[in-house]
Amino acid sequence: MARICQICGKRPHTGHKISHSAKRSGRWWYPNLQRVRVRLPNGQVKRMRVCTRCIKAGKIQKAVR
Repeated sequence: MARICQICGKRPHTGHKISHSAKRSGRWWYPNLQRVRVRLPNGQVKRMRVCTRCIKAGKIQKAVR
């Protein structure tokens, strides 16, 4: 499964690791995704991978067991 937020579409970004000698090598920054049970607008409950920014902003409604 891709490392993409299913709400806002946030995805990994690339850049460089820069060592003390300024030598560069590739690296990735990944979004902080959490697997959450979400209640959809139609009342259905579904597991989704959502970034913590969307959870904090209240863009989803967590499903209670």
